[in-house]
Amino acid sequence: MNIEIARLIFDFGMLVLIWLVQLVIYPSFKFYQKQDLMQWHKLYVIKIAYVVMPLMIGQLSLAIVQTFTIFNLYHLVMLILIILVWISTFFQFLPMHNRVSFGEADSLILDQLIRKNWLRTSLLTVIFLVNLFQYIY
Repeated sequence: MNIEIARLIFDFGMLVLIWLVQLVIYPSFKFYQKQDLMQWHKLYVIKIAYVVMPLMIGQLSLAIVQTFTIFNLYHLVMLILIILVWISTFFQFLPMHNRVSFGEADSLILDQLIRKNWLRTSLLTVIFLVNLFQYIY
């Protein structure tokens, strides 16, 4: 398997995951009572990490390899977009998830999770579609 196909696989995995989070997982948090959400969310963040982290690390690693082995504007822009997803995840979403896990969830935090996640959803969609287009053509 070549690196372009591996990238598409990781990008597609991230695409499917982010759309599930955006359309199903985050909205479902609103259906929990506060105590139940806090209890479930503590388990959720551990379990989802087993899926998210390998995908994120694989996607970032392959983008770094591509950028430094075949340096061009395309690979550099794709790497920057992936880094933006990481920045958003760790500096925007991790604090919000911590608040939910520690019982500080309210409708404002849950709405912010959904609203702000559109940035990551958009970025990961663009990353996949551009890489798919690049691979096909």
